[in-house]
Amino acid sequence: MAAAAQAQGRARVKTELRALTAARGIAAWLVVLFHIRQSLPALPGPIGAVLDKGYLAVDFFFLLSGFVIWISWSERLRGGGPAAIPEFLRRRIARIWPLHLVMLGFGLCLALALAATGRETPQFPLAELPLHLALLQNWGFTSELAWNDPAWSISCELAAYLLFPLLVLTIDWRRVPTPAILAALAALLMLLQVVFAAYGTIGLGERIPRLGLLRCILEFACGTAVGALWLHWRDRWRTPALLAFALAALLLGGWIAGPLPETLAVPAAFAGLLLALALSAGRPRNPLEVAPLHYLGEISYATYLSHFLLWFAFKLAFVDDPDAVRWPLIAAYLVLVLASSAALYHAIERPAQRWLNRLPFRRPRRAPTAGSR
Repeated sequence: MAAAAQAQGRARVKTELRALTAARGIAAWLVVLFHIRQSLPALPGPIGAVLDKGYLAVDFFFLLSGFVIWISWSERLRGGGPAAIPEFLRRRIARIWPLHLVMLGFGLCLALALAATGRETPQFPLAELPLHLALLQNWGFTSELAWNDPAWSISCELAAYLLFPLLVLTIDWRRVPTPAILAALAALLMLLQVVFAAYGTIGLGERIPRLGLLRCILEFACGTAVGALWLHWRDRWRTPALLAFALAALLLGGWIAGPLPETLAVPAAFAGLLLALALSAGRPRNPLEVAPLHYLGEISYATYLSHFLLWFAFKLAFVDDPDAVRWPLIAAYLVLVLASSAALYHAIERPAQRWLNRLPFRRPRRAPTAGSR
């Protein structure tokens, strides 16, 4: 009976929450628009204000990553013994590293082409390339973003993956009462605010080489706590979802109006939004579960990791004045990002992930116990 229940639980965990996949795709495109916003023709004030804050989509990514990985892996790590941790890390590296390597190679080609034509390459410091290859660039070893700028968050995610087994073995959120989970979530969010305030920063996008790692780890941990709340409330989802949506709206309103700092209000609001989206996933008429949005979510990692260097190359090839790019060129770039995302996802990201996951993996033998036969 226990084994059957465990297998049933794992089957539930593996069920995809399609609304969250779609939300990831929307967040990735907000980052794309954030990076090209200064080259866009004049936009209405509210739209420009939203795009100026597009970097905050990364905070949603960190929370979502903690949520999904805790839901998918916490039971397997807790019940799988020592061999489960290397398997977890291998699968996470297979997920993030191959495409990162490809985009870094593309960046190296750009750097060599610029150098060959006598142009300076401050975006591509060769001395830092080994750190970027190993995804260690945002662990306090560099002072500026370089090469493929968005990969700073992937570097931080790697650190979160390395710490995740320790979190799982330290805290079993399933056995923690709901009030205690909420208290832990509030404490993590307050700690994030205290750290940023101590550095005199008012925005989450500031001082990324120094504060990005802690920003990721704390928000990733918050995402795991949100996952626990989802498990507690998913069977009576409607009221918690409405309350979470309302809380997120109040926090964002308080931030926009001025009283609440970005470094506290936005991560807390995103935690509420993530919980509400997860609780409402799979319900009838959910607008986030239409096929096009879901597909944007599936290819969102390729979108996120490719768009910055594609914009760099696109401007070199087609743009005379980077501060005023005409709409037809903007449209062409966005189509290029979408097409490249699909191609990278199907031709590189997924095949490389499957290949690495199929490689022979020697598991450590378990020592025989007194009851073994």
